[in-house]
Amino acid sequence: MIRRVGVLLVLLAAPSCRNYDLYSRVSSADGSVPGDQYARYGKEQAEAVAIGRRLAEVGPAGTDSAVAYARGLPDVADVDADPLGHRLTVGFRSGWRVGIVPLADGKKPAETPGLGAPASR
Repeated sequence: MIRRVGVLLVLLAAPSCRNYDLYSRVSSADGSVPGDQYARYGKEQAEAVAIGRRLAEVGPAGTDSAVAYARGLPDVADVDADPLGHRLTVGFRSGWRVGIVPLADGKKPAETPGLGAPASR
């Protein structure tokens, strides 16, 4: 009897286990300011949007490519990658630090309004 109750509790608890694939939830832009509108707030915001678009473009396995793209932008001072969390922490020369998640809005990073050409380093 006790064994049956234990098995029943396990079977009832199993559907409540959450899925740990967070990429779809992190990259969802539902409820956020649209990327083009946010990019118009300033040059650093435009660069942050472009980095987010690049991160979405390369997918979860392309974090190194997104880091290289971010380091090529003129106002970016440093980039810290969190590949398991699907995000980058970017520090700008002005001192502003921002966490950037993938922005999957179907646009290329170069299409971001207010974005200057990447610097050659």
